[in-house]
Amino acid sequence: MCSLRRKWVSDPAFKMFKKVLPPLSDTEKEAMEAGSVWWDGDLFSGSPDWQKLHHYPKPSLTKEEQSFIDNEVETLLEMLDDHQIVKIDRDLPKEVWDYILKERFFSLIISKEYGGREFSSYANSTIVTKIATRNNSAGVTVMVPNSLGPGELLSHYGTQEQKDYWLPRLADGREIPCFALTGPEAGSDAGSIPDMGTVCMGMHEGKEVLGMRISWNKRYITLAPVATVLGLAYKLQDPEGLLGGEVDLGITCALIPADHPGVEIGERHDPLGLAFMNGPTRGEDVFIPMDWVIGGQEYVGKGWRMLVECLSAGRGISLPAMGTATGHLTSRTTGAYAYVRKQFGLSIGKFEGVAEAMGRIGGLTYMLEATRTLTTTSLDLKEKPGIVTAIAKYHMTELARKLLDDSMDIHAGRGIQQGPMNYLANQYIGAPVAITVEGANILTRNLMIFGQGATRCHPYVLKEMEAAANPDQEQGAEEFDELLFKHIGHGLKNTFGAFSAGLTGSMFIKAHMSGPTKRYYKDLTRISRALALSADVAMATLGGDLKRKEMISARLGDGLSFLYMASAVLKKYEDEGRQQSDLVYVDYSIQHCLYNASKSLQEAYTNFPNRIAGRMLSVLVFPLGNHFKKPADKLSVKIAESLMTPGAHRDRLTHLCYVGKQEDDAVGLMERAFIKMYEIRGLERKLIKGVKDGKVMRKGLLLERLQQALDTGVLTQKEVDQINDAEALRIKAVQVDHFSHDFTEVRTHKQSEPKLNSVA
Repeated sequence: MCSLRRKWVSDPAFKMFKKVLPPLSDTEKEAMEAGSVWWDGDLFSGSPDWQKLHHYPKPSLTKEEQSFIDNEVETLLEMLDDHQIVKIDRDLPKEVWDYILKERFFSLIISKEYGGREFSSYANSTIVTKIATRNNSAGVTVMVPNSLGPGELLSHYGTQEQKDYWLPRLADGREIPCFALTGPEAGSDAGSIPDMGTVCMGMHEGKEVLGMRISWNKRYITLAPVATVLGLAYKLQDPEGLLGGEVDLGITCALIPADHPGVEIGERHDPLGLAFMNGPTRGEDVFIPMDWVIGGQEYVGKGWRMLVECLSAGRGISLPAMGTATGHLTSRTTGAYAYVRKQFGLSIGKFEGVAEAMGRIGGLTYMLEATRTLTTTSLDLKEKPGIVTAIAKYHMTELARKLLDDSMDIHAGRGIQQGPMNYLANQYIGAPVAITVEGANILTRNLMIFGQGATRCHPYVLKEMEAAANPDQEQGAEEFDELLFKHIGHGLKNTFGAFSAGLTGSMFIKAHMSGPTKRYYKDLTRISRALALSADVAMATLGGDLKRKEMISARLGDGLSFLYMASAVLKKYEDEGRQQSDLVYVDYSIQHCLYNASKSLQEAYTNFPNRIAGRMLSVLVFPLGNHFKKPADKLSVKIAESLMTPGAHRDRLTHLCYVGKQEDDAVGLMERAFIKMYEIRGLERKLIKGVKDGKVMRKGLLLERLQQALDTGVLTQKEVDQINDAEALRIKAVQVDHFSHDFTEVRTHKQSEPKLNSVA
């Protein structure tokens, strides 16, 4: 029976599979093999184990990490002046640089053995998020040394001698690192690095030693202008066979002191006017000894694997933290502003058009924070999930742009006039920076998430590819035979599962959870089945062409991404004890994900190159049509009300937003005005009732109307004073900066107080 199966099914399929097998470059192969598959594998299987998700540990901070955030981070935030840094100094103040180095902000990932802080990924992410709500430039400055860079590469791959020398110096601030990977023609495709090194003999410290002559021309390197040590990625060749191997050795990483002869460093770029240090570095025939290769001679040519593994971790911490910071900042400030800013006598947040945008801000902020914490959980479990971190990087930076757009729409003129009062402008201007770093977003979405995920996360495809590539043809065919029939069973299960779920609206899918979120587990399992089926059909009908069908790949990748982010939301809701006040955010987030996941799959089917396959998928997955909808209007209104109501729910959603205690702190001022205005809401209702009773005139200056209310007994003197105090703070909070004609003097706090206007 087995031989007949091989003869008529497996062997022909094996030959066809080898023909349609998408060719993998060496860099793609290393990227596939690097890292690990985590929860993304469950989502791709069609049968996600939700109990497994909830058994992942709840993210938490140690006492040491919490103390650092409460003390050192808070002190740093108080030292930062966003306007001064970005618009005037174009740099962090010297005292800030000194404090960052002294308090070892650059050593969050370096072990305590070498003087580092050895914080968790969750703590690292939390610190960067909090700093970025105050000043993006400082956030990037702290982020980079704790992401991809010399510290991480040395910790994982360095020789003992390299670790003993460099890590203590990096930890205590004696050395400032940068890592030079990208250049004018090598960005997301780091495998195309044109920078070359040649193995040769040369003079170093008066001795002839084995080493390399390297030429490079790098761009966009953060911290390069101030770095004292340069991490460098380049392609290495050994034309004379001095290492006894191949001529083309591959990408290699070395560590070079910035003052080494021939190293050109110190110039700056101007990244959209933000003030973090970013610049070029060059070198021409610079000789370095072989023992400067990170990991020593043993790691020559292994740089790409090193970079892929470390980049996947850094990608899951740094830029998702920046995106989450935007959510915390926009939710806190937009909720406050929408309450204190009045139009036609009403807080603008009461208008449904504004509430719609506020719903997105609040709902998606909850999703950002959930995705941040789930992703760092994977890293703290010592996973290196390249697909998960790519999802986090792409979607969280894109969501940040959307939230800033909505927040700017609501703030209107208050958001576009730059100055010390504006807490949005520099965030808005700098948003595109995040989408270019650690893989440009277009390529991350179109090539990485599904392009690698379909093979990496699928339970059988990568194993089938390995069987097909087995040089022992007979052994490979036997392995393929076993895998093929497991794959067929997997496909049939998902085909019938997706179709039956589509016919019944997920009714009969088992969910081991109870309560108001139970239905979401069923619907997400249904989409998981649809994605698994879609991946099988896409790979079977497109084969190697799938790599080139980037728009199809991107849409299928979106299906996986929204599944992942929805999972994160459910995990956060459970971890935090099913807070009733958070349920509106959960509903909004999950409905947003279900709608967009199903829409992405439907669009993929509509545009499928094989129209028959596309039509078949559409019928199987959506036999009665796609009925997933956007979040309902009532959810947006509820979220808007929640953002405009002080309390634990609002503090929980925006707990990482820095609210300054200084009188002139822009966020702190808006927050104080919001609280004051909220406290007098009952008095405002009294005034409105006075109008209805004919005791107070409907229009006119507030001072005159309050006097009428006092004279007619509508309000007491104490209540009038309370309204006046709150109104004065409100008016101050909604002002914008203005300057002297030459922009040398800020006039905001020197203007006379405006007259109090009507609040009715």
